[in-house]
Amino acid sequence: MEWEIVIGLEVHAQLSTNTKIFSGASTKFGAAPNTQACAVDLGLPGVLPVFNENALRKAVSFGLAIGAEIGKRSAFDRKNYFYPDLPKGYQITQMDHPIVGKGEVEIMLDDGTLKRVGVTRAHLEEDAGKSLHEDFQGMTGIDLNRAGTPLLEIVSEPDIRSAKEAVAYLKKIHSIITYVGVSDGNMAEGSMRCDANVSVRPKGQQEYGTRCEIKNVNSFRFVERAINYEVERQIAIIEDGGTVVQETRLYDSVLDETRSMRSKEVANDYRYFPEPDLLPVEIDDAYIEAVRDQLPELPDAKKERFMAQYGLSEYDALILSNTRDIADFFETVAEASKEPKLSANWVMGDLTAVLNKTNTPIGKSPVSAADLGQLIQRITDNTISSKIAKTVFEAMVNGDGSPDQIIEQQGLKQVSDTGAIEAMIDEVIAASPQQLADYRGGKDKLFGYFVGQVMKASKGQANPALVNDILKQKLDG
Repeated sequence: MEWEIVIGLEVHAQLSTNTKIFSGASTKFGAAPNTQACAVDLGLPGVLPVFNENALRKAVSFGLAIGAEIGKRSAFDRKNYFYPDLPKGYQITQMDHPIVGKGEVEIMLDDGTLKRVGVTRAHLEEDAGKSLHEDFQGMTGIDLNRAGTPLLEIVSEPDIRSAKEAVAYLKKIHSIITYVGVSDGNMAEGSMRCDANVSVRPKGQQEYGTRCEIKNVNSFRFVERAINYEVERQIAIIEDGGTVVQETRLYDSVLDETRSMRSKEVANDYRYFPEPDLLPVEIDDAYIEAVRDQLPELPDAKKERFMAQYGLSEYDALILSNTRDIADFFETVAEASKEPKLSANWVMGDLTAVLNKTNTPIGKSPVSAADLGQLIQRITDNTISSKIAKTVFEAMVNGDGSPDQIIEQQGLKQVSDTGAIEAMIDEVIAASPQQLADYRGGKDKLFGYFVGQVMKASKGQANPALVNDILKQKLDG
């Protein structure tokens, strides 16, 4: 039987505010456990929450970035449940009146086609604390620093049909929230986490299958692996005559499997009711337009501009516009070099290889955008060849100086003196009588042999274009 996969994603993005959503406690990452949880975060008697307007602004920014409906009147609710890292016994969230309504994002599939994935809603809520299960001699530790950190929960429609599509969607959401400054998107620190709702159904069936939720996955790679495992698990159960049980599951990255965590709750289990300590939030068109005016150029618009302004292919433009840091770096290189296509190749090729090898973000690149632009200039003005540029780039990565300094210090300037090149060519031809006879006898491929010998004689510094022109004249003369 052919199966269709149905996936909906819930992305939790921690908002990049300095203080928490309902208190003045710091949101800074990495503090000692339980040093950034105040009385309001703990819900102690007599305290009252005060809404952080910056969280509202960031939520509206995201909504505008995906073309979503903005709730001019939104309201908070209490979601009641017991968990050790939720000291109040409830979470303040938005149920019936979220700040962001329906929108959509566009993703590119592996075959280059574009697909629109609907966003059902995005609502504001507070984060819970964190349970720590290691180094406590069989006990669980609780760190409440994260309690009260503002979250934007972004809920997709069940429009995703494969694990790869899910990753493409997540990367697009990550791109948008970091571009707009909604969140730093640091998945290793938990700034962006994902719950994946996965089900399968026979191909052509309209009714959805029973879904299972994979909770709190915090890397693109793990999301893909978790979904693929869960799909295979559900198909195997059904094909063996069993029934998939609706439940919440955890992904174990070490064993590469999902396992049952608890039965899946429904809305009634949480006993939602309006938050009595917070008034509804009302905003008007002027507020929304003021936020819109502060939006930066967004990834899709930047991609289109890169194609129009720099003549890049859609693929190159997509890669280079994917994150704001990479886009800004590329534009600086292109401006310095006046060679956008060559700049794109170097940023996506040699530079990215170095960064990936050392797991370094582009913001901490060992080669500055201005220096990479200068290196490309030296290729285009024939100061060095493309091959020598690789040597210069390696020296730049090692911190040996700017391109001009390295070229000068190591004597790497390209030889463009026609007399010197002629002399080298004459020596190579004189030392290769058999190859010369074979070439003139019709073995044209030997031209590459002569080019190689000349470049070897010049230690790679002869101008390749001049070598080809002069060599052609002499061999065919």
